[in-house]
Amino acid sequence: MTYVDGLLSSLTRVKKARSLRASSWDTTGRNNDAWNIEPGGTRVLADIQGPGCINHIWMTQPNGYRNVLIRMFWDDEEHPSVLCPLGDFFGLGNEIVNSYDSILFSASTHQNNNFNTGCALNCYLQMPFNRSARVELVNEGDTTHRQYFYVDYELYPEAHDEDVAYFHAQFQRETPCDGWGHEITVNTPEANIINAERLAWDNNYLILSAEGRGHYIGCNLSVTNFQGTWWGEGDDMIWVDGYKWPPDLHGTGSEDYLNQAWGMQQNAFAHNGSAIHESNTNGYQSSYVYHIENPIRFEKEIRVTIEHGHGNHLSNETSSVAYWYQIEPHAPFGILPAAQRAPVLRDESGAWPELSPTAEPMLNDEMKQMKQKWSRS
Repeated sequence: MTYVDGLLSSLTRVKKARSLRASSWDTTGRNNDAWNIEPGGTRVLADIQGPGCINHIWMTQPNGYRNVLIRMFWDDEEHPSVLCPLGDFFGLGNEIVNSYDSILFSASTHQNNNFNTGCALNCYLQMPFNRSARVELVNEGDTTHRQYFYVDYELYPEAHDEDVAYFHAQFQRETPCDGWGHEITVNTPEANIINAERLAWDNNYLILSAEGRGHYIGCNLSVTNFQGTWWGEGDDMIWVDGYKWPPDLHGTGSEDYLNQAWGMQQNAFAHNGSAIHESNTNGYQSSYVYHIENPIRFEKEIRVTIEHGHGNHLSNETSSVAYWYQIEPHAPFGILPAAQRAPVLRDESGAWPELSPTAEPMLNDEMKQMKQKWSRS
């Protein structure tokens, strides 16, 4: 009988397993140790017959952080369980690279806080499978993508138990969020509206919506700060197994959900921190939080949300990757086209472009009153 061991828990025990690697090494014996993926092309990095478990993925590349997708399929499933832009999967949003270290992911580069340049990426999440595992990259860009990689895994003589859950990751983005009062500064009386019940369920930024039985283990959250002041104060609200009020888990602010306080500091800890800090990038932020010791368990479904500004008043660009494990099958999910994933860039004068949300927010009476009050002040 096989099982997946946790970090450091198996180092004092011998386990019956075969350690293997799929990599981009040059099979001619020379030093051309990377694979090319043509525009519109897909290449399978690892196609493994199980039972087994992927324990580590290392990648490095000169670019392609948003227009190249990483996909993973378990046990010959039709729909991928992992579907993310390459950089965002490893915690780096908006095609920006930076060196950071956490318990699940790390990145290392000579050119911190720059767009689309060389960076080493690591993932240490365990990804069990019984029949098969397939890891592939899809190049949705218009130039050839060059990829170095390792996929380190184990094979076992017996299948996993029935309660072993499969790894999943999903990318989301709103460009911009449909804020009702983006002109209003955070932490002012005018921003302090009531956001509760179905209003919150419908209008909060959606990090994850999944069906089945499993546990959510965290996310990364990237913000392009158009307003330029503090982008936070958004409460996290997480519903388990259907709508109710209040939600099963209700937080107190964006930085609080990310396990920090008084804004986001420039640090990257094991369980939480910032892979990219906006003070170094003129407005781009990528932060993460992992629920490893305190996973959020669900039996039927889960809905993970966070306000964009208090009461969803801000219209910043927001993107995220949610990480979770569940028993298969999972509800299929897609991803935005490459053009709609591209980072929002300042113009030559340094100004952000004017963007309109996909749907205009419905203003209730309190929102209208607060907007009027702010304009008068």
